[in-house]
Amino acid sequence: QDAGTLAAVSQALVDALRARGWTLATTESCTGGGVAHAVTAIPGSSDVFDRGFVTYSNRAKTDMLGIPAATIAREGAVSEAVAAAMAEGALRASGADVVVAITGVAGPGGGTPAKPVGTVCFAWATRDGAREVRTRHLEGDRDAVRAASVRFARPRGVSAPTSASRASSSSAPSESVGPTSWPTTRSRRS
Repeated sequence: QDAGTLAAVSQALVDALRARGWTLATTESCTGGGVAHAVTAIPGSSDVFDRGFVTYSNRAKTDMLGIPAATIAREGAVSEAVAAAMAEGALRASGADVVVAITGVAGPGGGTPAKPVGTVCFAWATRDGAREVRTRHLEGDRDAVRAASVRFARPRGVSAPTSASRASSSSAPSESVGPTSWPTTRSRRS
């Protein structure tokens, strides 16, 4: 991955979050904290980055995010249902306004015919109620899958997918993720 491009995109994300008065939390499995690392590499990101959960194991998903073990057993750790539950759990466990969740099979092992290496599920959620879940089928080795996941996962300019546009895709990640129709004001916390 191009470190310069990643830094520029991460800076744009930090700036957009700051402009909206929003904070971000991440919950990551196959990327092992890669999104959190990219965002916190930006000076001043402490204004907008609330926390990151690295929930690599199924037990961590249950212990840290409250995902029922039965959901993981039924759907599989790499599933849209678990990605969505990770995002919801991170919203509950954090003070963030927007959350991104990632779970996938980075390889080289662990793939199945139904979920081959490169299958990555993403979920985005805002405290204001916007939700989106997507599955991507990414090409390359472990490093390439993880890097592409980090690039795709970050809600660039906080223009992440909306709850109205659920999609699955097998193409390479794009530079823009969905329309910019998430709420633009800071949510009230109770």
